[in-house]
Amino acid sequence: MNVFSQEITIPCYDTDMNFLLKPASFMNMAQEIANRHAAVLGFGYDDLERTRTAWVLSRMHFRFLRHPKWRDKVVLNTWHKGSERLFYLRDFRMEDENGNPLVAATTSWLILNIDTRRISREVSLEPYDNTSCKENALEESCGKITMPAGLEKEPAGVHKVTYSDVDMNGHTNNAMYIVWAMDALDYGITSGKPVTDVRINFNHETRPGDIVELYRAVREEGDSCICHIEGQVEGNSAFCVELSFMNK
Repeated sequence: MNVFSQEITIPCYDTDMNFLLKPASFMNMAQEIANRHAAVLGFGYDDLERTRTAWVLSRMHFRFLRHPKWRDKVVLNTWHKGSERLFYLRDFRMEDENGNPLVAATTSWLILNIDTRRISREVSLEPYDNTSCKENALEESCGKITMPAGLEKEPAGVHKVTYSDVDMNGHTNNAMYIVWAMDALDYGITSGKPVTDVRINFNHETRPGDIVELYRAVREEGDSCICHIEGQVEGNSAFCVELSFMNK
């Protein structure tokens, strides 16, 4: 089962005021189908837990080719592509009922030791090479994202990590960083300009009680509004995201 698929009807609670699928909602959907596919293949959550390890999302890039809307019936596909240096790669493609592409995504994962919180090299996916698919949803894996040099960043608020942010691994769920990033921008941008492209690096986990200081930098580039948002804990980068919005 090299490509795993799931049919989804876009629910109202995963859409915004324009009835469009929220970026964080797509991330949650991708996270769930990745877990399900990994479990089918034999390297899911329960399999890794036996060795005190877990999957951790490190980088993600996704692009809205056409925005899914409330009540749309879609198909979400995923496949793993094997390893690239320390990373394990997994791609996603969301399509409409007729097979037309809606969202394309690529992700880079690490295997973390649950006890030490360090990268584990004891688990290998080499035995599962025959279950991989080398097709690219996006041509390149997500690179490093940083606040751009020469562009002044400004404070954009503070967030304390609490119950609603935390996942079953005891740290912030990856989709919540996009929620924080979207909320750190002016409402006129997020409500009036559709998101076209999202790139995010998860640099350091955050846990309950952490105080995350948010910074933003915004620039216009052609027909796009490019926003960088970084979250820091005690001066160290926890995440950095680049969001592209289409100027209407």
